[in-house]
Amino acid sequence: MNPQTPSPWRERLTSPLTWHYAGFAVLLVVTIGLSVRLALDWVATNDRSTDALAGKQVELKAMDLQTAPLRGLDQRVAASREQIQTFYEKRIPPNYSSFASRVGDLQVKSGVRLSRVQYTQGPPGNDLTEVSLDAGISGAYPDIMRFVNGLERDQMFFVIRGMQLTGQQGGLVNLRLRVSTWMRPADVPDELPPTPKLGEEDSAPADTGTPSHPIPAGKEGE
Repeated sequence: MNPQTPSPWRERLTSPLTWHYAGFAVLLVVTIGLSVRLALDWVATNDRSTDALAGKQVELKAMDLQTAPLRGLDQRVAASREQIQTFYEKRIPPNYSSFASRVGDLQVKSGVRLSRVQYTQGPPGNDLTEVSLDAGISGAYPDIMRFVNGLERDQMFFVIRGMQLTGQQGGLVNLRLRVSTWMRPADVPDELPPTPKLGEEDSAPADTGTPSHPIPAGKEGE
């Protein structure tokens, strides 16, 4: 071989086409590497986005559950106010006379006798003021239970505070009864109804049937 004649390998290395192939191969490798890196980054980003989206969905659901009781709150408040107003109008006595009249009606219907009736007014409240009735009640046991049940079931709002046995004679039972109702502060008078003085009336047996607080006209003899 002539030393002046270049070898085929040298010719190939110095050929522009060879360098083009080499550059193309390098670019291809770089492109594949960038593509793989991009794919890995995209998968990682997609996973993080999915997790973030799931987290946001959980937060949204939690907020939805937390705010659920507040939905329609204004309508419920308005409905509650109407119910309270209806309760006041139907079950809260507007004055002492209606309270005493209702107790007198229940006394006549049940056949019991009330005596030594006393009223006590509690401290004024913002919405309602408690009014208590303390009286002696006498009669047959079924009649007394009929009177008590009538108070508890009456449309006017009564609460039985206590009953105490004070005596029993000839089939008649004598009890001390304490009952509470409530009135709106504007309806409460400055002075309570007259309370009977302690004297001959209190010294008489409770089953005499003489009430110490006047029963509405026409009710006692029915």
